[in-house]
Amino acid sequence: MKYYLLVLSFLLASLSFSQEPRFKIEDLTITKWVDGTLLTPIDVDKPSLVIIIAGSGPTDRNGNQNFLKNNSLKKLAESISNKGIASFRYDKRIVKQIRKGDVDKDIMFDDFVSDAEGVINYFKEKEAYSKIYVIGHSQGSLVGMIAAKENADGFISLAGAGQNIGDVIVDQVTKMAPKLGEEAQKVVDKLKKGETTTEYPQALASVFSLDLQPFMINWMQYNPTEIISELKIPVLIVNGTKDLQVSEEEAQLLKDANEDAELKIIENMNHVFFEIKGDDLENSKSYNEAFRSISTELVDAIVAFINA
Repeated sequence: MKYYLLVLSFLLASLSFSQEPRFKIEDLTITKWVDGTLLTPIDVDKPSLVIIIAGSGPTDRNGNQNFLKNNSLKKLAESISNKGIASFRYDKRIVKQIRKGDVDKDIMFDDFVSDAEGVINYFKEKEAYSKIYVIGHSQGSLVGMIAAKENADGFISLAGAGQNIGDVIVDQVTKMAPKLGEEAQKVVDKLKKGETTTEYPQALASVFSLDLQPFMINWMQYNPTEIISELKIPVLIVNGTKDLQVSEEEAQLLKDANEDAELKIIENMNHVFFEIKGDDLENSKSYNEAFRSISTELVDAIVAFINA
């Protein structure tokens, strides 16, 4: 019996050792509003670096918001860095503003782009990395492709929209409440022209509130297919078949706009990189289930793309 206990103890110790991180962790302040975490692989000389840009809302460096904790971006960064690639992920500026009680009501989409460009330039000046790649998730896909255009060695879109955000909103409203689709279209048409409006149903107030409209107008100036078509760097486009927010068709639009891009559709992966075997209820609940593991197929695809 003692022999078997010794063997079991050895196996458990070996398993624990094998799961130890293969990277160093360093928290950095890049600019006044940008704080993040750098993971540097141990014993890798001048590794490639991926900069991870979060999606919409007050999303922190780990992929979480106040009442939604899944650690999706943290898990992605750690998984990549365990395979010899450095990673930097950061809180969106609105996160720090909320924590400081100093929220800028005039914040614009372009501010997110400026933050991303600042992060890229910060690491380029270090000259510590063989190549720099940008990973943009959801809203961060558009932010990332704009920032990467003149500054990065490659770009990866995760669950990024191919349509203009105005068209995405109209599609989503129409699917949820068909009778409101036409009203949403009227508002979007005005916003695309740079005009604000108070003529919208109360049911759409959370989407088109007057305070949000300047931000939306700025965001709607950009068409993802136009931006990605201009990229002269390697591009990987990834989407999951269980994504409740961004369909595979959006990924195909991006691919069609850049014929040199790689397209990877991952079966059963949802918006926060989890594998979902069940229904939409399981899918939506997973956004707040940090115990889940992210898709290994996603990690392998990103690592293979960067190491190619």
